[in-house]
Amino acid sequence: MGNCFTKHNNKKCLVEIAPAEDLAGGKPTPPIVFLYGDPNNSATQYLRFALLFKPLSLRFVPRAETPEFTVRFDTDELVSGPSEVILEYIESKLPRPALFKLERNGVVEGGWEEEDKTAAFWVVVRMVVLQHKSMKWHLERVVRWGLDLSTRGGVGAVDPSVGTPKMEVSKLGKSYGKLLEVLLEHAQMEERILFPILQASDPGICRCVTEEHARDLPVMNGIKEDIKSVGVLNVGTSIHREALCSLTARLQTLQENCSQHFNEEEKNLLPLMEAADLTKHRQRKIVEQSISVMQGTHSHLFRFFIDGLLPHEAMEYLDLVMSCTDKETTASMLSVLVD
Repeated sequence: MGNCFTKHNNKKCLVEIAPAEDLAGGKPTPPIVFLYGDPNNSATQYLRFALLFKPLSLRFVPRAETPEFTVRFDTDELVSGPSEVILEYIESKLPRPALFKLERNGVVEGGWEEEDKTAAFWVVVRMVVLQHKSMKWHLERVVRWGLDLSTRGGVGAVDPSVGTPKMEVSKLGKSYGKLLEVLLEHAQMEERILFPILQASDPGICRCVTEEHARDLPVMNGIKEDIKSVGVLNVGTSIHREALCSLTARLQTLQENCSQHFNEEEKNLLPLMEAADLTKHRQRKIVEQSISVMQGTHSHLFRFFIDGLLPHEAMEYLDLVMSCTDKETTASMLSVLVD
């Protein structure tokens, strides 16, 4: 097998893609990918996470001593190189979903041009924008879920695996509880880490954003209590249906408030980071401090958080965070994603 070193450290692992077999209907099965590597090696975990997005069958084989990255796709010859080369090769064979940022008509998705990456404030801004994307996705999801429950009157789940109506409400409550923790940690991170940096540029605008956080808090906590109340009511009764309608309305209000809040931050607040004249070392320190504040989001909720991003956004966020944190933190985050 061919040899190469990974970009994350000098430890090594092996990737092998076995040929696909045909189904009876003539359609090819997803190729089987064998990944050999040290489970404690961040480079192995990083590649393992990336491969989870692709339509393939991943077989991870823990092995302490392994050769370097090598990949074989179907009947092709062996391809070796650093992890970037391996990922680009897999992208060429299985281009969807994309692991790298997309361009449509020459415009980078998300509106961020390549030269923005050279700005001293870019890492901090991009971290916040991607967090907004994830939270907006989860907000939209719980709103759709609430609307569906309300339309059905809380009776008859579409997916039998959801369980009974009461079980479905319980699952909605758990999902919303995770989202609530991310929302609160994000707000705390902004108030404790970002806003002090921006005070010199425009103290007033930071005060307004903090007030918006306080405004939404009663709504957030009220929704949590509403879900609990719905869960103990008799399914199908008029009181139960009214409670579902009220819950859905409050979820929609929260979604509208958060969407407006995030958009205003990205338009009026985050650009002020440029005026703060941050050095590269300082901006990476800010990301590290932000992750420290958002401990739940970047530990036991990291899988939940990443689910709210497109594959190329998830890889971008992971790259961004890994470049600004120590190896122990990186290894812990990766283990949450792949284990």
